[in-house]
Amino acid sequence: MSASGAADGLDVARLPLREIRAQLEAAGDPALRTLLLRGLERDPRRGARALAQAFERRAAARRAESRRLAKLFALRGRLVAGGVRHVAGVDEVGVGPLAGPLVAAAVVLPARVELPGLDDSKRLSRAQRERLDGAIRAQALALAVAEVSVEDVDRLNVLRATLLAMRRAVAALALHPDHILVDARTIPGIDVPQTAIVSGDARDGSIAAASIVAKVHRDAIMRRLDTLHPGYGFASHKGYGTCAHLAALARLGPTSVHRRSFGPVAQLALC
Repeated sequence: MSASGAADGLDVARLPLREIRAQLEAAGDPALRTLLLRGLERDPRRGARALAQAFERRAAARRAESRRLAKLFALRGRLVAGGVRHVAGVDEVGVGPLAGPLVAAAVVLPARVELPGLDDSKRLSRAQRERLDGAIRAQALALAVAEVSVEDVDRLNVLRATLLAMRRAVAALALHPDHILVDARTIPGIDVPQTAIVSGDARDGSIAAASIVAKVHRDAIMRRLDTLHPGYGFASHKGYGTCAHLAALARLGPTSVHRRSFGPVAQLALC
């Protein structure tokens, strides 16, 4: 139905509310949506105004989300306006756990993305992260994930292992980035301009995307390790030093996937 056709003869009050709802959801023409909403506001039926208000709330939420996402990609927009073609976001996960590998991801997103709900992985539920992980992988121009083993974390120390994981992720990208946005750090040994952003996974869309990919990847590893080393609760705490994990360590001792250089594990390993 066109907006002009609706204006010529549409009587909203004669339509079932479910049909009006369907037309509002499907309407690509803003003029038609406005016409339907105005008709609902004049409609004497009890549910008509509630339907209009609900649709307006959803529309306002979508506009707010669009503004939020635009802010997340504002720095990338300025870089592109300055001549940069491909920007990679880089982040890591797994610095603090007592067990499991350290994981980093690098993601190059296209100029236009459809990632509603994109945010720091720590702010999202597992279902939200996994939905966004699939969308990021489907839309990314390039994406790479790198792991650093427990043995290398112990050998290098956790900071050097973090930088190694990030460097490996960038090196594994199929597309060479022109600029890298990194959460809080600068990656050594990378001949590409970089910008370190404190709390970058909450402030920049490209870094947030990398944080989600890295988190989903590492969580899957920890669930697999839970089946190989039952009793420690890796699937629930992902290797972090929770009370339940520390109690399991005291009861069962460290496994081959525990970081021996970390205090709570080292103390037990020396006993």
